[in-house]
This record gives sequence, structure tokens and C-alpha cells, in this order.
Amino acid sequence: MTAPQAISAVELVRSFGDVRAVDRLSFAVAPGEIFGLVGPDGAGKTTTLRILAGVLTPEAGTAVVAGCDVVRDPEGVKHHISYMPQRFGLYEDLTVDENIRFYADLFAVPRAARETRAAQLLTVAGLTEFRGRLARALSGGMKQKLGLVCALIHTPQVLLLDEPTTGVDPVSRRDFWRILYELVREGVAVLFSTAYLDEAERCHRVGLLYQGRLLSCGAPAALKQQLRGAVVSIVGPEPRQLRTTLAPAAGVHHMVLVGDGLHLVVDDAGRRLPELRARLEQAGVAFEALEVIAPTMEDLFVAGVATNGGSSHA
Repeated sequence: MTAPQAISAVELVRSFGDVRAVDRLSFAVAPGEIFGLVGPDGAGKTTTLRILAGVLTPEAGTAVVAGCDVVRDPEGVKHHISYMPQRFGLYEDLTVDENIRFYADLFAVPRAARETRAAQLLTVAGLTEFRGRLARALSGGMKQKLGLVCALIHTPQVLLLDEPTTGVDPVSRRDFWRILYELVREGVAVLFSTAYLDEAERCHRVGLLYQGRLLSCGAPAALKQQLRGAVVSIVGPEPRQLRTTLAPAAGVHHMVLVGDGLHLVVDDAGRRLPELRARLEQAGVAFEALEVIAPTMEDLFVAGVATNGGSSHA
């Protein structure tokens, strides 16, 4: 018998005026899974999480979270989840411990359970020695980790995180993910929205979201294998000149600027590499390296946008 999903969203629709923020969106998240909802600003990530948290009502579709129908019983679901929005409500004039106690009281966590759970979470988050520090005196990364501790104090079944690592330093991001991996071992389902495509690699499965629509969904490695064609990396001192020169080349499906170079998706790497090299040499455009590489999530996203009617050159 198949175990019930922690999150099941089916054909969700939500608009704001003439803008369709969520467009027939369907996906599921299993207990003990980190599902990444990945897309740029305006893709519909925040709207989706607010629907699943019972904060917004969809115009159409259904959503069941932790066994609760979010549309029919938006208040009921709130006892089983934690929703951490982009601006989590920490109290700057309270200490780390006082913030945790506030949220524990909010969720009616018994005192004995609260102390054990708080000590465990603070240890994992690396915040034990800062228990007496005011929240306003914490760094940005430490505030985000404290927010996560507060969100987890009542041991939710489902955790909804809206771009929690935006603006967070690399060390704190690593610590943040370590906490999430500890949670999934406890069976918690995590829905993690982000605009950082590199973070998709850390998720068990991802949904690539663009203009409210799901472009593709699956494990990162499996999605990369579905990319049609090969990815060619070209590094040079003038990446934009590389793009302008190669945009009209035969066999080039999509391209994206990446750091000091360019990634191209081509139909046949063996055939196209010599042609691309010759085109650059004839145009007098300098380049340092031209090679076939493994696709990245950014390559996959650009290809998905192009396939669904967006620009193929980013």
C-alpha cells in the first residue's frame, strides 16, 4: 500500500488581477523528502507556499498538507506545519532563548519537551553559546537559523520554507542545509523554495517553476539526463561577444551566460564543436576553452523556459 503524501497539490490556480501567479500547478512531496521549488522572482513560489500554508485561497484546484484539506480547512493545517516566510517574525528585542520560548508557547509545547527540543535544535544550528544574545545582535545567517529553530520547536510534519537562504553567507547556508538533512531523517517533509539553481542540487527532487507553471519535475540527476542535446562550455574575456557571435550558429538550441563564459545546448557536439571553433576564429573573437561539459540546473532551466515559449538566450 502506498504511503500518503505529506503534500499533494493538484491543478492549483491563483491570480492577482490580470497576472496568473499559479497556473494549474500540480506536485507532491513525500514524508522525509526535500522538494525544491526553483524559479526566478515572480515565478509563483511565494504564492504557492502561502496557499499550502492556508494563508491564501486558490481559485481552483486542491491541496492536502499533512492530511488536511487546505482549501476546506485552512486553520486545521496550521497545527501540523511550520511556514517560514521570507521575513520570519523574530523579535529583535528578545534573546535567542526568549524567541524560542515565545514560539513554543504559541504552539502550546509542554515545558519539558520544549527544553529538550530547543537544546537539540540549538546544538545542530550552532547557536547554543548565543542563547542569551539579543536577536538584533545576530548576523543575518544566525537570524535565519534561529528562525528555523523557532519554526521547528513544535516538531511539525511539514516544513514550508520561502527562500530561507537569500542573502545568507556560504557557511550559514551549509549549516542551514545540515539542519534540513537532520529533519528528513526524522520523517519531516520539506518544501524549499529558492531562486538559487545551485541549491536545487541539494534537494531530493525539484520542480522548475516559471510564470506559475511547472516546467519539469524530478530528481536533479534524472532531469539532467532528459536534456536533449549536449552542453558546450566556452570561456573567454568577452562572454557577451561570444553570445552575439554564436547566437546564429546552426545546431544551437539554447545558450546562457555563466560567469566568464557561455553555455550552449547543441544538437550534436561532435559535429558542432569544430563549427563553433571555426566561427569564433573567423570572427576574431578570443576564447580560452571550448569543451563539452555535464549539464547544470541552469542549463536545464533555460532549456525548459525556451521550450515553453520563453527566450532561449539568457
